[in-house]
Amino acid sequence: MWEMASVHAQHLRHYRLVDQQGSPHPVLDDLYDSLDAAWAEAMGWWQEQVGASQGPVEIGVEVSTASGDWRTLRYPGGSA
Repeated sequence: MWEMASVHAQHLRHYRLVDQQGSPHPVLDDLYDSLDAAWAEAMGWWQEQVGASQGPVEIGVEVSTASGDWRTLRYPGGSA
């Protein structure tokens, strides 16, 4: 039990951007240290691509888990 708690306590979270299918984004395929850093990168790129529209942002954000999986924090198609 202690080993499992230790693994979770030492886990450094990473964030990544995903496309509409939930795959790593084809252009913004990088790891980010925070949700804010990932989303700022996504919004900057999105605005360069489509302009300052009020439509849905077709980029999602996932966070790494201690078990090595990814958990979705923001789904593609949500608003900014």
